[in-house]
Amino acid sequence: MNGKSIKVKIFGSEYPLRGENEDLTKRIASYVDAMLTRIHDKIPEQPPLTVAVLSALNITEDLMKEREQHQQTMMHLQTEIVKLNNYLDTCLESAGDAAS
Repeated sequence: MNGKSIKVKIFGSEYPLRGENEDLTKRIASYVDAMLTRIHDKIPEQPPLTVAVLSALNITEDLMKEREQHQQTMMHLQTEIVKLNNYLDTCLESAGDAAS
C-alpha cells in the first residue's frame, strides 16, 4: 500500500500505518481501538489475544451486517428502477398511440 505514514494509537500502542486518506485511516483505527476497549472492559481478565480475536469477530459481524443491508438496498433499488422503467415505457407507448 502506498501513501504517507500515519501514526495511530490502538489499544495503548502506537502504529505507523500507510494510507492515502489520513482521515479514513484514523477513523478506522479509532473504530478498532473502541471495539478492543469495549471488549476488554467487558472481560478484563482475558489476555490481549482473546480480546483481539473477539474484537475481530465483532468487527466482521458489523461488516457482514452492513454488506447484507447494502445488498438488500441494491435489490430494492433495482426493483424500483424496473417499475419506473416499465411506467415510463407505458407512458411513452400511450403518448405514441395518441400522436398517431
